[in-house]
Amino acid sequence: MINNDIICAISTPQGNGAIAVLRLSGNESIALCDKIFKTPTNKRLIDQQPNTLHFGNLVDGERIVDEVVVSIFKGPKSYTGEDVVEISCHGSVYIQQQILQLLIRKGARLAKPGEFTLRAFINGKMDLSQAEAVADLITSSSSAAHKVAIQQMRGGFSSEIASLRDRLLHFISLLELELDFSEEDVEFADRKQLYLLLNNIQILIQKLLKSFELGNVIKNGVPVAIVGHTNVGKSTLLNRILNEEKAIVSDIAGTTRDVIEDVINIEGVSFRFIDTAGIRETSDTIETIGIERTYDRISKASIVLLLVDATESISDIEKAIRTVKNKLGAGDKKLIVVINKMDKADKEFNLNSLLSKNDVIVKISAKTGENMDVLIQELLSVVNLNALNQNEVIITNTRHFEALEKASEALQRAIEGLNVGITGDFMAQDIRETLHYLGEITGEITTDEVLGNIFKNFCIGK
Repeated sequence: MINNDIICAISTPQGNGAIAVLRLSGNESIALCDKIFKTPTNKRLIDQQPNTLHFGNLVDGERIVDEVVVSIFKGPKSYTGEDVVEISCHGSVYIQQQILQLLIRKGARLAKPGEFTLRAFINGKMDLSQAEAVADLITSSSSAAHKVAIQQMRGGFSSEIASLRDRLLHFISLLELELDFSEEDVEFADRKQLYLLLNNIQILIQKLLKSFELGNVIKNGVPVAIVGHTNVGKSTLLNRILNEEKAIVSDIAGTTRDVIEDVINIEGVSFRFIDTAGIRETSDTIETIGIERTYDRISKASIVLLLVDATESISDIEKAIRTVKNKLGAGDKKLIVVINKMDKADKEFNLNSLLSKNDVIVKISAKTGENMDVLIQELLSVVNLNALNQNEVIITNTRHFEALEKASEALQRAIEGLNVGITGDFMAQDIRETLHYLGEITGEITTDEVLGNIFKNFCIGK
């Protein structure tokens, strides 16, 4: 897939800024820049030490394009494993384009999305899971997402997978040796030790698979649907949480007819709050559509905040809980019954008979902010950050999750085969399949199609 082309790209975001950075990679990239870079002392970049900065002018013939600082990195000790040059120029869009076109005229070509990181992977600077972590790091929008991406980019997940593969490779080699001596009926692989190993690896894989639930939340945010009857204070609550007037607040029933969404970071975790249309019987066509969308958001949310009015009758509150509980169905969704407007009411609420063991009740006043800290802690309780704080390996990538699931299935077949005493050749096949799927994660086993699908989602210039 890799050739000797020199690739170039603008690595900083589009638009004007104080500075911009253009990057080149390829074994002749330093020599190419020598053709257009002039210093006051006429030094040549090709003669300079790696990991050094140089000030001068980029020129197109006799015309000065810009004053720049050029950084040079010589392979294999560079990001891509090849010679790399980074040009820091003034941030004018015009200047950036002039430099990019100049580099292309001198022999470089425009990089494809993620091609710098692809070259780093192919040149052995990182494995595939680490390369994917680069993209996650760039798009991380919370401290939790940043921490997971950094850990994976530094090889935390890769080390775990490598350890699993190494332990399996030892036994598969013994099983293969048995096949070479099949006529002599000998066993080189101790079946008891193999059984213990397969079970231990299965436990570790299951732990990684279970971590995906947390990883997905960290990466994509926690969807929280705010639902309830009309005029119970849903929009007021959203505005209170976001600390801005995002939603229209009115005494008129049915003000919110569509879904309003916004994201807020709470203690390093992103929550996607969804203010929905009030649930009630209505003949208004538009409002009916909004209520249907409310039910749809309930099915997709991880947390449902059911807002009820403390001034309403107990029977109305119970009806609201039953309605939403019916829409929740089976699953791991957390229901938080939020009794709002406690500043206007002074009565007890005994609703436990309607709630499941994971459901909770929080009494607040969205208007005054009373007990909002209690509600926030209930939201955070859904995201178990202990694993993150203890630097455990957390899966955030769907591709990794699917590969681990397939590896687990193959491993389970091997375990069941051991229990019924299948022959070594069938056992070896299941273990080989497990090794295959583990190798897919780190890129030891991959295809051009897989690489293309992964790197097409990268930024150009990374």
